[in-house]
Amino acid sequence: MTRLILLFSILVLVFINPALSQKQPKVLVAAAADLRFAMDSLIQVYPHASEIEVIYGSSGKFFEQISNGAPFDVYFSADMAYPQKLEENGKTASDIFGYGVGRLVLWSKKDLGDKLSMGMLKDRQIRKIAIANPRHAPYGQRAEETLKHLDLYDTVRSKLVFGENIAQASQFVSSGAADIGIIALSLALSPNMKKINHTYYLIPESHHQPLLQGAVLLKKPESDPRAGNFLDFVKGEQASLILLHYGFSKP
Repeated sequence: MTRLILLFSILVLVFINPALSQKQPKVLVAAAADLRFAMDSLIQVYPHASEIEVIYGSSGKFFEQISNGAPFDVYFSADMAYPQKLEENGKTASDIFGYGVGRLVLWSKKDLGDKLSMGMLKDRQIRKIAIANPRHAPYGQRAEETLKHLDLYDTVRSKLVFGENIAQASQFVSSGAADIGIIALSLALSPNMKKINHTYYLIPESHHQPLLQGAVLLKKPESDPRAGNFLDFVKGEQASLILLHYGFSKP
C-alpha cells in the first residue's frame, strides 16, 4: 500500500509540473564555422552552459535553413549581410549585434616561415589551395576577392579546392590534402592548428571587403528568454576578451 501511495504521489507531481517529466529543450545556436574554438571557449565560461547547444557550419547554409523554418534560437553569421536579409524578411527578434571583425590568413602545414606570401600561390609546387566555398561562405567570398585584388585569381583558379565552410577548408590544409589555404585567423590561432604550425601570413584587410560578423535572435512562435541571456553574455567584456584572443577585433 505504501508503494502505491508513493507512486501515486510521483504521478501527481509530474502531472502538476510537466518539467519533471520532460526536459526543457536547449537554446539552439547556429554559428559560423570560424567561431568553433572561440564559441567553445565562450560556452565553457558561460554560467548556464548546459542550456546551450551549438551547431557549426556555413553562414549561407544556415541562412537558407533559417529562411525555411529551421528552429534555431540565435544565429552567429560570419558577415552582416545574412542577418540583415533575415531582418528584412521578418525572421529576427532583436537588433543585429556586431560581435567582431574576422581576418584572413595564409596558412600551410609546412613550416615555410618568412617565405609565406600570396605570391607563392603561383609556385608550381603549390598544387592545391584550400578556401571556403564562396557561394555560401563569407570567408570564401573574401578569399576570392583577395585573389582578384592581387590579380592572382585567373592564375591559381585551377588549384582551388573548396571546403563546405571555413572549418573544412582549414581541415584540408591541416591534413595535408591541400598544400596551403586561405583560412580564418580564428582557426589558425586554435590550439589544434598552432600545434601543427604556429606561423601564418596575415592578409591585409585592404585586399577584401571587411569581415564584419553579426549575431541576432531569431523569431519563433515561442520566444525563449535564455537565448537573449546568452546573446547578452556575448556582448559583455569577458566574451569580448575571449573573441579578441581568437583574433576577432571589435567592430
